[in-house]
Amino acid sequence: MRKLNRRTFLKGSLAAAGAASSLSLPAWSRILGANDDIRVGVIGFRSQGSGHIDRFLKIPGVRVVALCDVDRTILDQKVKEFTDRKQPVEAYTDVRQLLDNKDIDAISTATPNHWHALISVWACQAGKDVYVEKPVSHNIFEGRKIVEAARKYNRIVQTGTQNRSCAGMQEAIQYLQAGNLGKILLARGLCYKRRPSIGKVAGPQPVPEYIDYDLWTGPAPLVPLMRENLHYDWHWVWPTGNGDIGNQGIHQMDICRWATGEQQLAPRVISVGGRFGYVDDGETANTQFVLLDYERIPIMFEVRGLPMESGVEAMPHYRGVRIGNVIHCEHGYVAGGYAYDNEGNRIKQFPMEGGSQHQDNFIEAVRSRRQSDLTADILEGHLSSALCHMGNISHRLGRQLPPKEIRERLESEPEAVETFDRFQEHLAANGVDLAKSHATLGPWLKMNPVRERFTGPYAREANRLISRDYRKPFVVPEKV
Repeated sequence: MRKLNRRTFLKGSLAAAGAASSLSLPAWSRILGANDDIRVGVIGFRSQGSGHIDRFLKIPGVRVVALCDVDRTILDQKVKEFTDRKQPVEAYTDVRQLLDNKDIDAISTATPNHWHALISVWACQAGKDVYVEKPVSHNIFEGRKIVEAARKYNRIVQTGTQNRSCAGMQEAIQYLQAGNLGKILLARGLCYKRRPSIGKVAGPQPVPEYIDYDLWTGPAPLVPLMRENLHYDWHWVWPTGNGDIGNQGIHQMDICRWATGEQQLAPRVISVGGRFGYVDDGETANTQFVLLDYERIPIMFEVRGLPMESGVEAMPHYRGVRIGNVIHCEHGYVAGGYAYDNEGNRIKQFPMEGGSQHQDNFIEAVRSRRQSDLTADILEGHLSSALCHMGNISHRLGRQLPPKEIRERLESEPEAVETFDRFQEHLAANGVDLAKSHATLGPWLKMNPVRERFTGPYAREANRLISRDYRKPFVVPEKV
């Protein structure tokens, strides 16, 4: 692996900008015309990234010219697909070498969460536009750094929350905000998605020789692999993942905030949760709810990874929704693509179509050079991702308590009490007795939404989790 620190990277990649670092565009950046091909590099495509490739290949005037993955078998397989189609493509295992390629205009990245921010910041510094998967960050600090880099280098940075490009969802949000169901009272996000055990190992596991584990680890601590599967199960350990609230749930969290119109972090947050039903190498909660206590309209978020009851695979639902949102209003609610009155009668449908056009929207903004053309600008992605991180920070600072005590501490928040009662019923249906297997009650954490720092009790401990100790040279910089 080529050794390349931050200073060397900037010297090599931004040399054309020279001392004029205050310029908004690096000197080699092309001014794209309507008839110019946009050349895209895709980073990480074992899963979601393959969808990125497929979509970009369908957009007129877009060429995928570079691929990067630390798994050489995945990389070779995808390169062969391009070769068989007689489409030239450059192959990389080290993202820094791809970003040094001045013949690339934009990148998309679907790596594990702990790499999202660093790749995005580096890409902005290298004069490239960015499509970054959700959550855009592994912690609150990182998301803000991507926003700063996008603005400083005048880059187009799209967040992979494709619901923002869904015409039906746009219509539903407009319908809610127009007051058709009266005042919005509560925005609820739901991630009821089956998550079985990831197993428990007795010691370090081998990493396949075709994977560059140092590069895969990047900003995270380089430690032995202590789970059965390197891929995907990184979601459920803190050094690389954010649990399901930051995995699937970020989509629904984003819709909650979109519906309420909040453009800052919540002033308070509390979490109740735990990992129930099995003992494995996972660390994140598989059953959790988080209350983000906005003064105007609170947001409640629920995660369930266990089934409806023991012995079945079917998942529970809330008002017909398993993965999605229920937006509660004075005169009804919106859920699952429909508006309902307070008696549960459907009164309007919102066809949920168009989310697959999210990359198209990104390319349109790359051509126009207007950040306002994006349906999911990086600031939206940062704020929604940060709400997920806030909930996880409360959880990580919590302690296990008996259910009676948890309920008593929530009694000033009726929505939290109702949600906790259903939380207990769900776990009981899966054979989990909270009187014996206590849930973790996180502390109420206060946030300064402008500074994006915690204040008050637990602030010192919580602010430590706003960022992380980065492993050199994979450091998200304080000054981008």
